Amino acid sequence: MVLEQIHTPEDVKALSGAQTALLCRELHSFLLGSVAETGGHLASNLGAVELTVAIHRVFDTARDRLVFDVGHQCYAHKALTGRMARFSTLRQYDGLSGFPKPNESVHDAFVAGHASNSVSVALGMARARTLLGEDYAVLALIGDGALSGGLAYEGLNNAGASGEPLIVILNDNGMSISRNVGAMSAHLSKLRSKPGYYRFKESYRRVLHANRVFEAVYGFNHKLKTGVKDALLPKASLFEDMGFTYLGPVDGHNERQLEDALRWARELRCPVLLHVRTVKGKGYPPAEREPNKWHGVGPFDAATGAQRAPGQGFADVFGAALCELAAEDRRVCAITAAMCDGTGLTDFAERYPDRFFDVGIAEAQAAAMAAGMAKQGLLPVFAVYSTFLQRAYDQLIHDTALSNLHVVFAVDRAGLVGADGETHHGIFDATFLSDIPNMTVLCPSSFAELRAMLRRALFELSGPVAIRYPRGGEEGFADDRSEGAFAELRAGGDVTLCAYGTMIAQVLAAAEILEKQGVSARVVKVNRISPFVDAEVRRVFAGTSRLVVAEECASVGCVGQRLAAILTEEGTPLQRLYLCNLGKRFPPHGSVKQLREAFHIDAASIAAKALEVAR
Repeated sequence: MVLEQIHTPEDVKALSGAQTALLCRELHSFLLGSVAETGGHLASNLGAVELTVAIHRVFDTARDRLVFDVGHQCYAHKALTGRMARFSTLRQYDGLSGFPKPNESVHDAFVAGHASNSVSVALGMARARTLLGEDYAVLALIGDGALSGGLAYEGLNNAGASGEPLIVILNDNGMSISRNVGAMSAHLSKLRSKPGYYRFKESYRRVLHANRVFEAVYGFNHKLKTGVKDALLPKASLFEDMGFTYLGPVDGHNERQLEDALRWARELRCPVLLHVRTVKGKGYPPAEREPNKWHGVGPFDAATGAQRAPGQGFADVFGAALCELAAEDRRVCAITAAMCDGTGLTDFAERYPDRFFDVGIAEAQAAAMAAGMAKQGLLPVFAVYSTFLQRAYDQLIHDTALSNLHVVFAVDRAGLVGADGETHHGIFDATFLSDIPNMTVLCPSSFAELRAMLRRALFELSGPVAIRYPRGGEEGFADDRSEGAFAELRAGGDVTLCAYGTMIAQVLAAAEILEKQGVSARVVKVNRISPFVDAEVRRVFAGTSRLVVAEECASVGCVGQRLAAILTEEGTPLQRLYLCNLGKRFPPHGSVKQLREAFHIDAASIAAKALEVAR
């Protein structure tokens, strides 16, 4: 096997043409078998195999900078840069990350996990290269889906105007950008993809500008050419208007053509947009037929394509509940940022297509649009992953909360999410949402509470409301104790344990452990983490002298700190306090169970700390 001989990118460069073609086929098989065992991003990686091989044949990613957009298509890159032997640990605790990580390899130029930033980052690297007088290539690999984000166009606008030698590779799998049509389009694309064409064009321009007669001829020809180009190559016109030299489209599964195009792009020494057409899930029929279904998967049977059916999760319950509420009130609308399936809105989109809005990877736009809808009398619900909501922070404040507009934010994937790691853990929303004036933040601990809180958020509360819930399902607590800001779930006199969301299951389990050790623990569940009313806090925690607060979030500004501050200000300071949270760190990838244990917020660790506090 050729793949077994690949230990560094230099081994890829040394292959013959026939060996390179075989390497691509073997990489497809390797990625399919590996992801079938560990789970991960499949369709996007299968679609980028030939492109990744071509990049490593032309460039040296130890020095040249390859910036991935999102990064979920980096598996072949990792396999070719000395990490193939670690693929059995992919996305597992202490194992190989599913995204580029510079601390994992010199070949990973930049952390990637969110979309639309690659061109801006690459431009920064290109400017640094020029200012420092260094010599290396800079590439940004961006998918057509990421082009739905406004940041991508900000980067393209500046990069094209900069004149910096920079290659933007547009990996277009047909999901967002319409295809070119006709034989003339293909012919012009082939012609335009050769550096000789640009050298000829520049000479032609210089000659015709030599006198006024020729300049008039040039002007007429330029208008005629531009009109034809705009009709046949609309994408070329878009990028060239931004200052890029457009190459392509190139067959993204023809490795030889890709190599030629990449070499031409490097020789041009200017901002280049290389348009590559690929097929998501290439080579695996189930993934080609349903690329969305095979975007991110758990372990599966590669021979049959059979996947284990996931259990019911909070996203499923949210989607079903929102459909029911939409049936009651025609003002209820749903918004998503390219996450219809992930946020549980598939049924809503089918049942109420006129009230469903997918804005693409544009969270800031979604939040601003929701504010406008609310201002004019609708009841918009923006379903978004916690980690992606960070991208709309200004819109939360300026467009929504400042005017106290009634937008409901369904914050999915709150807390630890597991295998996707640092870029995807939702560990900051509990603090940054709570800090926004007028914002109400609700935290259901069960499916029943999510249903009740969603109804309350839409029809009873006013102003902006966030409902935050985790990835996955219930963790042992299935009751509905969502009335009021706090709920006492268990009486006890030695120590008070406090939590919200599904962390309440860990606290209840910790109370059971303590009881076996002769310690009586009171358990208080927080239903609304913002706003806190001082009088309510004083009433609920009256007589509490020893308190442990367990949270699946960052430490600064956490609920435990805020409760302690209120109690101190109210004249009832605590004798002993311990805050169990994730600290001021980025948790790595791994299962939620492993990460809770590693950060000491699991039931056993909470019980151990509570025992110290109680004594």
